[in-house]
Amino acid sequence: MKRLVVALSLATSLVLLGGCASNDPLANQVTEDDYTSSDGSITELALSNRDEPILFESSNTTNDSTIRSSDYVGSVVIVNFWFAACPPCRFEAPDLAELAAQYADREVQFLGVNVYDDVAVANSFERDFDIPYPSILDADTGEVRLAFAGQLPPNGVPTTIIIDRQGRVASRLSGAILDRAVFEEMIESVLAEPTQ
Repeated sequence: MKRLVVALSLATSLVLLGGCASNDPLANQVTEDDYTSSDGSITELALSNRDEPILFESSNTTNDSTIRSSDYVGSVVIVNFWFAACPPCRFEAPDLAELAAQYADREVQFLGVNVYDDVAVANSFERDFDIPYPSILDADTGEVRLAFAGQLPPNGVPTTIIIDRQGRVASRLSGAILDRAVFEEMIESVLAEPTQ
């Protein structure tokens, strides 16, 4: 019985991801060689096991502003690594947009890091999916990805990393957000941590 449940869950996930790509012209242009999607694994770090705060700055953004890691200290930050033609990125985009709105008044901020596209493509994606938060365009320099290369690096596309109020990596979801409730639990766990 357990194998049947696992098989059905896997089949449902594949149908959802496949369905997303089959109805989406940009997703149809990509091949497996163009992106690496991870396995959906979750890694969470205890407060005592977290590295130093992540430091980054970029003026290459989708909203023509300079974004600094110091701007986010005091908030829990959800950092999503993505690009427009990545089918799992497109699959999870509506959930990320809704979560950003849901947590807007709870000291949670969202930030995208686009690893491949230029500003026109990234902005088109953000308009199509009503993404309410900015993204850093990191394709040319890789500086932001390098800033995250320590303890829990982005190990595929998409990857979503949760940063605690002190700017330290608290947890990582490798792959698309397939279970929104589980991801919300990850956010709530970091929100519930004592402030320093």
